Amino acid sequence: MNGELNILDLVLHASLPVKLVLLILVIFSFASWVIIFRKWAMLDAATRDADAFEQRFWSGADLSALFREVTARGEDAGGLASVFEAGFREFVRQRQRRSADPRAVLEASERAMRVSGTREVDKLEHNLEFLANVGSISPYVGLFGTVWGIMVAFQGLGSIKEATIAMVAPGISEALVATAMGLFAAIPAVWAYNRYSTRLERITVRFDTFQEEFSSILHRQILADEHA
Repeated sequence: MNGELNILDLVLHASLPVKLVLLILVIFSFASWVIIFRKWAMLDAATRDADAFEQRFWSGADLSALFREVTARGEDAGGLASVFEAGFREFVRQRQRRSADPRAVLEASERAMRVSGTREVDKLEHNLEFLANVGSISPYVGLFGTVWGIMVAFQGLGSIKEATIAMVAPGISEALVATAMGLFAAIPAVWAYNRYSTRLERITVRFDTFQEEFSSILHRQILADEHA
């Protein structure tokens, strides 16, 4: 408890520039934690939705029936469901054209799936850049506050003939709080960025794999229709 009161006392007696630096770092830290919790929930939901859809897709369900189910969900259908919907919708639309070339049909469906997959990944990537920036910038912002505080502390000794460490120590301690705050803001942001980037990469791989597998299914469907 005494340590906390001492830190608060150091902050309150810090110079105005150092206080502004600390305020910026507090804002960075607060925004980072908001994004961290939101992104954690979003990625967990995306993983659960992907697991549920893949289980439904590979259970042998009729593609037309599955398409109607996904379409009925409207905007709630995201992730792999959106990729499937975009690909199958374009497949059906192209197949309704009498002069449709089988290769053109498949390419159009694959293109629609890539666009949908990219859109879904962009949603999951949103605000990750902020975490990376906080992790990179915060230590330097804190260091700026520390350097400024030390300059102020030593400048105050200019008119004193005999300076002691006891005179300099309070000012330096106040300045070092800025460095500590910079690290406090940066470390969670860096960890979360690396963690979420890895999870997002895995989800992206799942999207790409599903697109390839679904393209193979559509290709076999085209061949079956031609030989029917």
